[in-house]
This record gives sequence, C-alpha cells and structure tokens, in this order.
Amino acid sequence: MLIGEFEVKLTDKNRIAIPKKIRNELKDDLILSRGYEGCLILLDKSRWLDLEKLIDKGTVLTMSTRDTKRFILGGAHELELDMQGRFVLPLNLKDYAQINNEIVFVAIKDWVEVWALDIWNKKIEDLSKNASDIADKLYIKNFK
Repeated sequence: MLIGEFEVKLTDKNRIAIPKKIRNELKDDLILSRGYEGCLILLDKSRWLDLEKLIDKGTVLTMSTRDTKRFILGGAHELELDMQGRFVLPLNLKDYAQINNEIVFVAIKDWVEVWALDIWNKKIEDLSKNASDIADKLYIKNFK
C-alpha cells in the first residue's frame, strides 16, 4: 500500500535514496516533477500516464491546460536509479522544492510527494489546525 511518511537526507552529490517501501510499491520507470504547494511528485510510468490522461482532458485553447502542462509535464524528469535506489536530484527541482538536506517522502495512495522537511512540517502544522474544516468540506462535496 502506498501510504506513509519517510525521512531521508540529501547526499553531497545531490543524491536521494527512495525509501524501500516506496520502491517496492512503485513500478519501474519513475518520473519526478514539480508538484503543488512547493513539493515534488514522484510517480511510476503507469501512474504518470494516468496523470497525463487527466491533464489531456483539457484543451490547448485554455490557459489552465497550457499552464498545467508547462508546470507538471515541462518540469518532469525520468529518473535513473542506482543499485541502492538512489537518484540525482535535478537542480531545477531541488531549487523549486527548496530542498537542502532533510527530505520527507509522503506516500498518498496514487502518488508520492517529496518535500523539504522544514516546509513539510509547516504544511502539516497548517493542516492540523484546519483538519476538521477540511473534512467538513470534503463531506459536503461528496456526500450531500
């Protein structure tokens, strides 16, 4: 099951080891790209193709479709893992996510987010303050 939080450290050579549990859940051909709210998203090829299909439902005539493609697809990198499940973090994604040393992988069923640990801690603090309101909005949207 693709769930949980996993902390790792960035090496001197900008390498990140993908936690074994995540590597075991994701198939081959991993793709890393910009995500929303300052994180990166990590997907295997199958999940990436599902995301592309969702994005492709929009038309090139709309700004939101063009911008989404620029943001997510344009920022994507196919990863090459070494024997220990490590990859070199592309500089543009490192800068975007403000990753310096400590990283957290957040596995969320359909995708994995990669956060700078300090930014994730702020995000989870904000989520904790608003968790009840978020749940209420989700309930109203889906069940009423």
